Amino acid sequence: MTRLLHLLLRRTPIGWLQLTHNHMRLAAAVAGIAFANLLVFVQLGVVASMNSVIYLTYTPFRTDIVISPPSPELFGGALLSRRIIYMALADPGVADATALHLGNMEWKRPGGISKALIVYGMAPEASAFAGETISEQQLAMLALPNRVLLDSEFRDIGQNGDVAAVERISPETPLEFEINGHAVSAVGSFKLGSGFGYDGALFMSDQTFQRLVPERTAGTLSHVLVRLKPGADPAPVIRRLNERLASEHVQVRTAGQMIADDVDYMNTEAPMGIIFGIGVFIGIFVGLVIVYQVLATDVAAHMKEYATFKAMGYPHRFLLGIVFEEALIIAFLGFMPGVLLGSGVYQVMAVATGLPLGMTPGRALSVLAGTFAACAISGALATLRLRRAEPAELF
Repeated sequence: MTRLLHLLLRRTPIGWLQLTHNHMRLAAAVAGIAFANLLVFVQLGVVASMNSVIYLTYTPFRTDIVISPPSPELFGGALLSRRIIYMALADPGVADATALHLGNMEWKRPGGISKALIVYGMAPEASAFAGETISEQQLAMLALPNRVLLDSEFRDIGQNGDVAAVERISPETPLEFEINGHAVSAVGSFKLGSGFGYDGALFMSDQTFQRLVPERTAGTLSHVLVRLKPGADPAPVIRRLNERLASEHVQVRTAGQMIADDVDYMNTEAPMGIIFGIGVFIGIFVGLVIVYQVLATDVAAHMKEYATFKAMGYPHRFLLGIVFEEALIIAFLGFMPGVLLGSGVYQVMAVATGLPLGMTPGRALSVLAGTFAACAISGALATLRLRRAEPAELF
């Protein structure tokens, strides 16, 4: 290591030699950085998982434009009137429009265990609006009453927790169960997974949705999905729809803009996103404090050596380079166990919660860059005493 640093720095690696002179201090610094990295990785992982869950909730359907209540969330806001569909169809740029029904249900499992589900309802003939996780053939199967598609990522499906039961679901071998007092048959599956506040999802026809959610009538819906004619520009269509629906208290957006608004709301306004965002800054602050304490202690312990360098005519940037060398070495050594521990924690959390958690190269590199920056700042603060001090004052 000493020879490698000598080649990279083209001088004696004084910082490395000072760090390795006291192994206990070096171990404590590396452990502190690893702990700070772990905090940041966990918080960033949860925030990224939260954003991924939002994207996944939009995958069962596809649309060019969404007419929705004035709420930034997909599962939120007041209900809309069915007449909005016909008002949207009157626009010359609109090819088709359909209702999307959304809701929440409680599925009581054997043994008294309750599972929270999010529920999608759509007309079986609206095949053009089937998303990437729902095929047109699956949507057509829902035309018969009380037929549903069950989330393939939902755990504890069959008897005695048979997690493989969902893989055997088909129109020939449906899974029969009861929900909200109604017997339903799962004739297929789609992939969504659990999220923050729910354990899985169901997809069904609009008629079945109204049977299972009796408080919802045929005249009320959650969103209106709009498909444009080939070559139609969304911007003028949105402008015309906003003018036409000005009295309906709705918002008209592209699907991409709605997803972006949902993600932005969750990260900047929702309590959960704010809490985890603060957690990231706490992890960074902990790392700054730890590295500063280690470097400040090291500078104090080698004050006479630094005074000697100044007396010999070495500029302050040389002393700062030594401390930066120490800071970057500590950052790298602390990052390695930090990223390994973070990956392990992601796996444990993913298995325990079913959330989409995992280490990504981009996140690892971002944390490494942030660790280097935090350590460099700490190193600069630790050398403040050396900047204006005379060599005689340091002895």
